[in-house]
Amino acid sequence: MSEQEKRPEQALTLNQRLKEWARKLKGDVIALYFALKHPATPLYAKVVTAIVVGYALSPIDLVPDFVPVLGYLDDVILLPLGIALAIKLIPIDVLTACREEARNNPPALKPKIWAAAVVIVFLWLAIVYAVYAWLK
Repeated sequence: MSEQEKRPEQALTLNQRLKEWARKLKGDVIALYFALKHPATPLYAKVVTAIVVGYALSPIDLVPDFVPVLGYLDDVILLPLGIALAIKLIPIDVLTACREEARNNPPALKPKIWAAAVVIVFLWLAIVYAVYAWLK
């Protein structure tokens, strides 16, 4: 098999690996939710984790999905990177315990964090007001 024939397989494998990585990270959202409540999680990790989990579990996206390209940018790039950062900040033993708790006691439904939705709505209102004031 020539080198050119191997490249599409490698690209497909890389694509599959990236999808698997993103799916695994999104599966850790519930574990991060439990890590927020864990007493051994450091404060700086709780702050980052609260932002990431709040956004991940918010019923409202910062950039709506119907906006071309940008709408999926947060789901494909920003959210997995935020989850990866939160995972790096949480001590390994705490993360392991929270992953085990998430596996053994999964919530019946994925919890919704309405406070994050309120923050996102206020961000949009501030942006709209700033644009209005600038154009006025």
